[in-house]
This record gives sequence, structure tokens and C-alpha cells, in this order.
Amino acid sequence: MMDYGLSLLAIIIFLPVFFILFLAASFDAGFPGIFKQKRIGRFGNTFTIFKFKTYHSKTHIKSPFGKWMRKTKLDELPQLLNVLKGDMSLVGPRPDISGYYDKLQGADRLVLVLKPGLTSEAGIKYRSEEEILNQQKDPLKYNNDILFPDKVKMNLNYYHELSLKKDLYILFKTFSVLK
Repeated sequence: MMDYGLSLLAIIIFLPVFFILFLAASFDAGFPGIFKQKRIGRFGNTFTIFKFKTYHSKTHIKSPFGKWMRKTKLDELPQLLNVLKGDMSLVGPRPDISGYYDKLQGADRLVLVLKPGLTSEAGIKYRSEEEILNQQKDPLKYNNDILFPDKVKMNLNYYHELSLKKDLYILFKTFSVLK
């Protein structure tokens, strides 16, 4: 109930911001200003995630406005709709593309019991993941060997410590790092 109540309240409060960002993304990156992508959700099922577009539809280049939205994480506001739909939670492992969470083996698959979330401790730790990967000689190898295994470990820890208190802690921690 917390997920639905808080996400509905946030959508109502930020509706003017949603509208402005949608229009800006539409003019900047191409209409419509919403990006949809299949992601791995609870139990390994796929769902469609919503984000504001940050890459131009025709050139596939990240726009200056898109860079700003990604840096501020405002491009992820439409995921509140995913929470309302029941695909996501406010707190939980960040949903990934196919080929990662859906390929987990053994006890690591416990991560798939959790609904993906808007925020998580791994998401906070790696909030600058794109910058981290851009600094690597082989970004894909670094992601596969370092980042993703650490995220799985952190998300399993979250699974084993699941509580309202932990969720509130992660939500407050998220707001404290957003600038």
C-alpha cells in the first residue's frame, strides 16, 4: 500500500513537472518524449519500463537536456507509473535488461523474488554508473565482473534484511544523495 499511496501522491504533486519534462523531452529528443524498454521484473518476467527520452530518436545521440535529466535522475520519474501498475516498487533491485538478472543461478535467483524498485542501496552506490563505465578500458567486462556481481550481493543483502524500516532508510538515503 505504501508503494501505491506514495507513488500516486508523488504523481499528483509532480504532475506539472511531468508535463514540462514530457514536452521538453519531446522537443529535444523526438515525440513522444517517453522511452519504453523491456526489463526483467519479479520472478524473471519482463515488463515495460517508462523513462523520459534522453537520446534523440533519429541521431541516437544523448542530448544536452537528456544529459541533465539523467544526471538529476529526472528521466526516471515516469517509473512512478510502473509502481502504480504493480510492475515495480519504490525500493528494490533496479530493473535490468535481459541477460543479467534472468541469468542468475542458485541462491542468487532470490533477487528475482523482489519487485524491482525505483531505488536501492546498489542504485545509490552506483548512481554514477554510466560515468564509472565510461572510465573503464572494457566497460562491458567491468560491468560483468565487478559492478553486476556487487549489485547482486547488495540486493541479496536487501532480500535477507527486508523490512519497512530498511525501505524507509533507503528512501531517505536516496533523497539525501539527489542534488
